[in-house]
Amino acid sequence: MARFIPIPILLLALAASAQTRRVLIITDGEGVAGICRQDQTDPNHPELRPLLTGEANAAVQGFLDGGADEVVVWDGHDGSQTLSAMTIHPKAKLLMGALGYSGTLERRYSAVAFVGQHAMGNVRNSIMGHSFSSLGIQYMKVNGKPVGEIGIWTAMAGSHGTPVIFLSGDQAAVDELRALVPDAEFASVKEGLGRYTCLTVSAERSREMIREGARRAMGRLGQIKPYVQAGPVTLEIEYTTRSSLPPDAGMRQGAEVVDDRTIRFRGASLADAWRLYRIR
Repeated sequence: MARFIPIPILLLALAASAQTRRVLIITDGEGVAGICRQDQTDPNHPELRPLLTGEANAAVQGFLDGGADEVVVWDGHDGSQTLSAMTIHPKAKLLMGALGYSGTLERRYSAVAFVGQHAMGNVRNSIMGHSFSSLGIQYMKVNGKPVGEIGIWTAMAGSHGTPVIFLSGDQAAVDELRALVPDAEFASVKEGLGRYTCLTVSAERSREMIREGARRAMGRLGQIKPYVQAGPVTLEIEYTTRSSLPPDAGMRQGAEVVDDRTIRFRGASLADAWRLYRIR
């Protein structure tokens, strides 16, 4: 027999759910303190796992200290092969696997944060900067302006009314988000002197900086506004010389083939253009 819930009780339950302060942390590897060489970004490297785990857990604790009710950590580096349920913060939830074009943002998080984040490709003095694929993508542009993971996810979050409130990573990554969300909180844990040369703080110091920055960010929830990319949007992707477009590239919905390695997608919003690009 179906069970009917009285409308007032249902509305109260929905209101309580809407008030849950839930934070999504997007993690990566290249922006972690102490990670400055390509070999260190391998999930099986003995340093990456403890270093990233320590920073992610510091962020979780900071958000909890600041009043978060729930923190979800996405293992976003190299196919979710770095973080583990055995070592993640006991009060966090671990999100593993490919998330599709939406990044689960339809779950209506209160805020999004980056931990271990790198800058977009082609940025001077960024540590291993790239835009989603260091081997496959030369550049990405939104309405003619270069963009990377920070810009895409920040705008995608904004399309759901969700602000990005915190980022930890190298100074180039900090500068990239600050240009979009100047009121966010930041933890610059290293400075790039070249692609594989950096000046880094210690693991202990990075965790202190991240925990405090996350706590401050959570305390300012509501003051930091979502970043909204004005539409319409043209998303352009140029692949590397090893990645010519397939013969049927122009048959994809919304696709415009520019040349042998470049394709464009147009949409009323970034979310529309991003969906056309990601869904094949």
